[in-house]
Amino acid sequence: MSSTEKKKENSIYVRFTGFLQSVCSRISARIDRIPMKRMTIYAGILLILSLIPLLLLGRYNVMCIDDYDYGKQVHDTWIATGSLGQSIRTAWKQNMEFYQNWQGTYISCFLMALCPMNFHYEVAYMVPILMIGMFAVSTYALGRHILYRWLGIDRTGGSFIMFMMLFVFYQVLEAPFEGIYWYNGSTHYILMESLWFFTLTALSASLWAQDRTKEAILCGIASVLAVIVGGGNLVTGLQAEIVMALLVIYAAVMNRKKIVAVAIPFVTGSIGFMINTMAPGNTRRGSVDMDVGYPAVMSILLSFYYSVVFIIRWTSVFVILVWLLLLPVMWKLVKKSERSFDHPVWVTAGAFCVLSAMFTPTLYAVGMVGLSRVDNIIQMVYYLCLIAVSAYWLGYFAHREEQTVRTATREKDSKSFTNKADRMAAGELFGYFLEKAGNRMTAAFLFLVLAMWVCTADKNTYTSVSAVRSLVNGEAQTFYEEAMERHRIYTDDTIMDVEVSPYSAKPALFDFQDMSEDAENWLNLAVTRYYHKDSVKVVNYYGR
Repeated sequence: MSSTEKKKENSIYVRFTGFLQSVCSRISARIDRIPMKRMTIYAGILLILSLIPLLLLGRYNVMCIDDYDYGKQVHDTWIATGSLGQSIRTAWKQNMEFYQNWQGTYISCFLMALCPMNFHYEVAYMVPILMIGMFAVSTYALGRHILYRWLGIDRTGGSFIMFMMLFVFYQVLEAPFEGIYWYNGSTHYILMESLWFFTLTALSASLWAQDRTKEAILCGIASVLAVIVGGGNLVTGLQAEIVMALLVIYAAVMNRKKIVAVAIPFVTGSIGFMINTMAPGNTRRGSVDMDVGYPAVMSILLSFYYSVVFIIRWTSVFVILVWLLLLPVMWKLVKKSERSFDHPVWVTAGAFCVLSAMFTPTLYAVGMVGLSRVDNIIQMVYYLCLIAVSAYWLGYFAHREEQTVRTATREKDSKSFTNKADRMAAGELFGYFLEKAGNRMTAAFLFLVLAMWVCTADKNTYTSVSAVRSLVNGEAQTFYEEAMERHRIYTDDTIMDVEVSPYSAKPALFDFQDMSEDAENWLNLAVTRYYHKDSVKVVNYYGR
């Protein structure tokens, strides 16, 4: 190749690379100019789009498992009388029987008896609407409140962070069926945790309220909700007791004028929790339950161990990418904050202890962890803690450099000044990187997140993608048609010994256990009693 040709080729290369650099610079500049309000709108749209397939799949939801046992008496009352009032009274009567003979969760048992499908079998689609609606809204309200009030992040930025956190949570939810579609399981845990999040938001807001009337109203709301939370599952109840106690201590130390506003909900919640734990049914159930839990001290110690295990389990690559895209945003937001971030170690330790405490009840009661319907709420608390602790540490580093500069400039000893300046430089390095990366880093990791979400090899890895797959390939429709055919047979008074075919298709998110060929199986017996049949079993006609 001649020198002229080489020069020509080099010239083309230089122009091409220059063009690419110019394009990249323009794209970077445009990304950096995206305002937080627009980013928040985009994040909200992404969250809504991700939830739509889950709600559409709910159109094919049905009753299952404990829905039958807890709903039988109410269903019988509704069929016999058609009266909603009578049905509610039956639910409360059953609730009191359970309190004396089986379990003390007086609010959960009451609500579980009022399964919507007891009144109209076809309204199971309401369950995901209720559960996603309550949990997403309560989590958003609590998380945004913490970010705004306690960490000084503006409301728009807090909304962006919470939209992205909710997006990632619903994609990697530990047990989607038990947290979204199964009425009994999601009511006992997801719904109760939602009410606790609302309680904590109201309680914390009363601490920040400047108006006495507003403070009293928020205190009243929190006091009523605390009693309801105390009558739910013990995991949420114990968590509520610990956090409310910490807030009482905080008020006693930092602002005694507010101690009554937080003490009243703590007292009412504690009374409700004691009524729950001291139920005669708990003792009777323990006497027949074969599961043996660990002693109290061992349960607490093991809780810290399992907290680490599940933190590792729930910190997937997908979660890490979303966390990384949030870092530049959180850095900019906390840097503008007027709050002090003086105790990052204590905040981290407190969050870890609250999270660990959620593993204690099941370790103490049955000697195990990993109950998926319980893990759903612990997983969300972990993600809330992850965001809050990350933002707090970023705030510590962002404001520490300012404090270091002020301290160093007051030093007369130049050597001391140099040492402190060096420490400042080491501490602000990561923040400087986040400052420069800005929206470009957020956009880059968002692109990776979306690529991983849409292009995953296993279409059942992420809930929304799995729901779309089940809707598109027709298995959701097939499952629902077969479920309705079963219901038609169950409600046929001329058939007393029921034989149904196994499901030929079932959405991956509907991973509940079906009945068996054994008519004495507990699931079969639940359906048998609910519809007043002599027997119910699954028969594989093709296998005969």
